[in-house]
Amino acid sequence: MIFLSFDIEEFDAPSEYGKPLPFDEQIALSAQGTLAVLKVLAQHQVAATFFCTAHFAQQQPALIRRIAQEGHEVASHGFYHAAFAPVHLKASKDVLEAITGQPVHGFRMARMAAVDAREISTAGYCYNASLNPTFIPGRYNHFRAPRTPFIQDGLLQLPASVTPFLRIPLFWLAMHNLPFCIYKTLCRVAAKRDHYLNIYFHPWEFINLYPKEKFGLPHYIARHSGQEMLNRLEKLICYLKKYHFTFGLLYQFQASKI
Repeated sequence: MIFLSFDIEEFDAPSEYGKPLPFDEQIALSAQGTLAVLKVLAQHQVAATFFCTAHFAQQQPALIRRIAQEGHEVASHGFYHAAFAPVHLKASKDVLEAITGQPVHGFRMARMAAVDAREISTAGYCYNASLNPTFIPGRYNHFRAPRTPFIQDGLLQLPASVTPFLRIPLFWLAMHNLPFCIYKTLCRVAAKRDHYLNIYFHPWEFINLYPKEKFGLPHYIARHSGQEMLNRLEKLICYLKKYHFTFGLLYQFQASKI
């Protein structure tokens, strides 16, 4: 099963590189990228999971409702992208459920940071998708964590996918920077071996992230952004469908394990 997910948030990445954007522009650019992603998913009849911050959802409630109405899963990405407190776990869930009229089952912490599984469970979630089981200096040190789904303190953990042997991460930066023929092959190999492929992106990647003077983002983030990234997403979907993989929602995996 292939699980595509997208983290919808205030587009605050430029602030990390000294180019903070006005809040309205952060929201507008994330919304623009989300609409572009929804178009590709609709064209190929693929459902995905969208992890949304409550703060973004409050600014774009119609867009969040549209995501749910088109058959995608809306899950929580916390209340704010740049700040977290345990109280935000339930608060963000409540906001998203009020907007969509549907239950919110999953959580992913901003920047895949660690969160106590018991606190996530207490807030009412069924699964956590905040683990990238690899080693990236300064970001992740989870090389010994399980690569595939497991239970921790009664909560289902759904790790982001990495390759079976060297644990090469298959997340968004890999699709930006690896030769695409290699990236899609690694995805196929991981999906075949694990019967599970969980890869994630951000809608703002699907807008043009150049010039650097505006966003300040390094080349390894901005590379192949915008239409090129949309093309890669579409080609990846077609490639995996050719090998008869099916696409699903993360909640569907979670529900099958209860």
